[in-house]
Amino acid sequence: MVQAWAAMEPKQKLERYEYDARPIGPEEVEVEVETCGICHSDLSVVNNEWGISTFPAVPGHEIIGRIVAVGPYAKGVTIGQHVGIGWSAESCMHCPQCLAGDGNLCAENVATIVGHYGGFADRVRAHWQWVIPLPKGLDTKNAGPLLCGGTTVFAPFHEYDISPTHRVGVVGIGGLGHLGLKFAKAWGCEVTAFTSTESKADEARGFGAHHVVNSRDKDALKATAGSLDLLLVTVNVPLDWPAMIGTLAPRGRMHMVGVVLKPMPVMAMDLIMGQRSISGSPTAGPMVMAKMLDFSARHGISPQTEHFPMDQVNDALEHLKAGNARYRIVLDA
Repeated sequence: MVQAWAAMEPKQKLERYEYDARPIGPEEVEVEVETCGICHSDLSVVNNEWGISTFPAVPGHEIIGRIVAVGPYAKGVTIGQHVGIGWSAESCMHCPQCLAGDGNLCAENVATIVGHYGGFADRVRAHWQWVIPLPKGLDTKNAGPLLCGGTTVFAPFHEYDISPTHRVGVVGIGGLGHLGLKFAKAWGCEVTAFTSTESKADEARGFGAHHVVNSRDKDALKATAGSLDLLLVTVNVPLDWPAMIGTLAPRGRMHMVGVVLKPMPVMAMDLIMGQRSISGSPTAGPMVMAKMLDFSARHGISPQTEHFPMDQVNDALEHLKAGNARYRIVLDA
């Protein structure tokens, strides 16, 4: 039996929950959880903000642990291996997206915490391809948030061939944004942080920003006009979208990784005249996740974290909900 923490209904506190894991599947891997990060997506699933949650819901998709069991057809993993599991627990393995390494875009992709029990538990399971071995040199105690938050902000650098000569902006210095700054700096880019919180300016510079701009200051936004090759938007609230697009250089791209639930008004001419683009992405496939972990280990990139014991999960969720996390929360199993 697996001991877990679950929301039995939407918007309810998590409570202790025990479930029968059933016999392990032929390509499954079972991981004993050591730590599990808390992502804002966990809160969204608990509250059923996206209308896709299933209950009981066991959140947790930034999992670090060791393999304790493997199915007979699981490949590339061994018992005792130190691994991570992120947003995805399985995909079909045969569609064009899976075969191209983009299993995160598979129509049959199973989220670790939707219709599947996640990592707020003593054990969790996933398909072997989504169980990512951890490289040597990684700060495993704090690495959990890399499996989702880190992957989410790293993927655009990989996908869009961002070069060290590019100028990159990051909007929002929070759980995603502070990692975006760290990756952009390590990538070799000139980095601009956009924040509405003046007190975060020095922290943003510490994370790697060369410049800090107040995102509510129209004059400051105008001063950055036409300068950025990539603007990574990590917030989930509406912004002054024309001003944000205006910061882009010709062929620049505004890329969304924050889930803004309201429509974005965009003028076609703002895109056409500079050949600018707007795009978005979820996390990434297993190959990119592995590359992200290798890159993080090589450059010493680790989230700034706060730790709570697993049995204080409700306190940790309230801390996140109140906007007090600096900048990612990790539960210690």
